[in-house]
Amino acid sequence: MPEFYNVSPVEFPSKLIEDAVNEMAKLPGIGKKTALRLVLHLVRESETKTTQLTEALTRMRHNIRFCKTCHNISDAEECSICTSHRRDKSVLCVVEESRDVMAIENTAQFTGLYHVLGGIISPMNGVGPSDLKIDSLIERVAKSNGTIQEIVLALSPTMEGDTTAFYINRKLKEYPVKITSIARGVSVGGDLEYTDEITLGRSITGRTLFG
Repeated sequence: MPEFYNVSPVEFPSKLIEDAVNEMAKLPGIGKKTALRLVLHLVRESETKTTQLTEALTRMRHNIRFCKTCHNISDAEECSICTSHRRDKSVLCVVEESRDVMAIENTAQFTGLYHVLGGIISPMNGVGPSDLKIDSLIERVAKSNGTIQEIVLALSPTMEGDTTAFYINRKLKEYPVKITSIARGVSVGGDLEYTDEITLGRSITGRTLFG
């Protein structure tokens, strides 16, 4: 039975357990029952293993950085993709989030650079162009002096994704860059994160001119 059908409150034997479950249940895709199973698992684990987990999360939260160039998650000021001499600097792939970079990298079909917007335009959620890394994208293209020759719009095929793509396309009209989008092998309304690697890889290699 799905977790949202569980109407009876859970009786916790400990306030410490209850607090841990409530915090764990705030994570996306984690309900109270799953959170309770995870917390009880941690209770049964050795203190060393639990400490390793909490320390890893603390280090991640305190030390994680975002690349100054592409805004991808990074351990340093500039990420390993932007600093690599093996990447094709003439092609720039625009994605919503860092998880999309990971998904595309797993296909091993793209060798260019990335630009992470940090989301998509969504008036319903109060997200406008100024809330995203669109201005820095335009600035990258403008300052490249012709090095960037193609912009690949790898945004989710949703209404919000299409709105964002059209906005970026309009902003880049004055620059001599080819604007393409990934092929529609990705299902409409889907997310790149949940698209299998073969389909996503074919969508990248089979990209078409935008518009």
